Formats: sequence, C-alpha cells, structure tokens
Amino acid sequence: MAAPTREVASLLENLQIGSLGSERDWRAWLVLLLAAVAGLAAGRLAAWALRRLAARSAACGGAGRAQLVEGLVGPVSLALLTLGLKWGVASPWMSPSVYDFALKPLQFLFVIVVYWYAYNLVDVVGVAIRLGRGGDPALSRQIVAFVSRSLRLLLVVMATLSVARSVFDQDISTWLAGLGIAGLAVSLAAQDSLKQFFGSIAILLDHSFRIGDEVISCGYDGTIEDIGFRSTKVRTAAGHLVTIPNANMVNSPIENVSRRPAVRRIVTLLVAGQTPWEKLRDVRRALEGVFDQEGIRGPVRPVIDNVAYPPQVRFEEIQASNFRLTVTYWYAPPTDPDYAGHAERVNLQIVAELRKAGVELAQPMT
Repeated sequence: MAAPTREVASLLENLQIGSLGSERDWRAWLVLLLAAVAGLAAGRLAAWALRRLAARSAACGGAGRAQLVEGLVGPVSLALLTLGLKWGVASPWMSPSVYDFALKPLQFLFVIVVYWYAYNLVDVVGVAIRLGRGGDPALSRQIVAFVSRSLRLLLVVMATLSVARSVFDQDISTWLAGLGIAGLAVSLAAQDSLKQFFGSIAILLDHSFRIGDEVISCGYDGTIEDIGFRSTKVRTAAGHLVTIPNANMVNSPIENVSRRPAVRRIVTLLVAGQTPWEKLRDVRRALEGVFDQEGIRGPVRPVIDNVAYPPQVRFEEIQASNFRLTVTYWYAPPTDPDYAGHAERVNLQIVAELRKAGVELAQPMT
C-alpha cells in the first residue's frame, strides 16, 4: 500500500495546486468547462435522436432493432461527454500534470461506456428469445430471466477485470487463476446444487412443460406453478404444493396432460342378453342421436391435424348373457371443468334413451 500512496502524493504535488489561479490556468479551465458543456449538449441531442429512432422502429414492429437503438442512449451520452472532457484537458493551456491526472478517469469512463452498452444488449437477447418462442410466454420468461442474469454477471466480472487492467495497470492473470481455483472449489462443494442448476437448464431448453400445465411425474399429478433454478413447484388437486428437484424431473418420465389435443372417453354398455334384436338396433341409433343434441354436439366432433374424429357407437361383442355396446367420443378442447359437466350430460342422455327404449343393462355401464 505504501507505493501507491507515494505515487498519489507525487501526482498531487505535480499538479501545482497553488498555481491554478493564474491567467493561463483560468483559460485552461474555461476551455475544459466549455468542452464539458459541449459534450453534455451533444449527448443530450444524440439521446433525443436515438429515442425518436427507437420509437419509430418499435412502431414498425422491430422490437429487436428498437432495443438495440434504445440501449445506445445512455452509453452514447456518456461517450460524448467523455470526449468533450478529453478535448478540454488536451487543450494547449492545460498543464501536462493535469492531463496525466485526468487520463486514468477518462479511460475508466470509456470502459464504462463499452460495458454499459454490452449490459443493455442483454435486453436484446431477451427480445430474441421471446420472439423465437412465440407460443410459450410463461417459459420464455423463465429462460430470459436465467440468460439475462448469467450474461449480466459475466459482464460485471469482465468490466471489473478490464478496469483493473487498463485503468490501474494491474496484472489480472493472478486474478483469473484465483477465480479458476475458487470456481473449482465451489463446484466440488456444491455438486448437488449444480446438478439441480443444470437440470433447470435442461428443463428450460427442452420445454416439455411450462407454467400452468398439468403434469404427472415423480408420482405426483398436479399443475406447474413455478420452474426455478433448483426445483419445480407442482400444485396437486388436493391443494398441496410439492417441490420436486429439477434433476428428478429431468430423469423421470413426464406425462403432460395439458398437451393432449382432446380427451377420449369410452362408455361400455352391457345390455341384457334377452333384449330383442329390434330394440338393440333402435337403441344403437338413439345413442348415435345423443351426440346431435343441443349442449352435447359442440365439442365432440374435433378436427385434429386435419383428421375428423366423430362419435362412434359400436355393437362390439356377443356374449352368452349380454351384448356389449361401446360409445366412444373425443372432447375438445380438453378443459377439465367443462369436460366433467359435458360427460354428465352425456350419461343422463344415455340413461334416458335406454329407459325410453325399454332396454335393461346386464351390468352397470362403465
């Protein structure tokens, strides 16, 4: 610490603070003031122009271009101010000692300008991720948050090293070696946490489920409430919140119930074996007509991948004591509350048609 202190004291002596009030020094400070004001004004003007350009790009639908331009506003303003200051301290009336003293802070400001814009560019990466995953906004927010935090942390570390190297003339090789050793020690001490962390990356990239999806995994059936860096939270039908480590989610089969295009329902009717053939034929036609009734026909004729799935009533099997009729239909979209109410209406109509036809079941329908 003694050597840097002596260097600072020597630099202050070379400034010759007592002579700053001379006519020559006053002209130098006047030029510096005018240069600073000019740089500040130029920065304000450039910021105004960049904001207008960003607004125009956003109005034309170029969210990425608008973010690129908007991110320049602060760095460009600071860069023009720094250039003005550098021009002011480089004037012929300014003493060399003042110029040498101001050179390091100006280098520091230029480093800040570069990394400030790089820091703002992280938002552009977020926009690109959201546009690339247009149909999955919930999961996109998770990916954007993870990528943004990681990149910004990396930029802060790089900016610190750049300032130490270019402004303070420090040898950063020992710093890098220390960071490597520290990273190795942390990775060995936190293997389980790192495993969960990389599990979260796999989940975000694989996008096998998103927030709000109903999934069955690791023995739990529930709705995804949150996808964190260490665990995924699932809300079960009983209202319990289950926290599942991401590594377990990655290594286990995941049944995404919400991704099904339709719910297939099969109703099996075992009709008594003594039922006359005419009644059996009539009840089959009546059951087909159930799906043409008001309040039932709407969601039971879905078209999935250009393929129609109409309801089907089939006389499938003849047994010694009964006949088996099978009613199959597909319900879409597969929303559970609406589906349960629709299934109840179908059941009531099936029972009503059987009683109207005077047909008895050999066993309760399934």
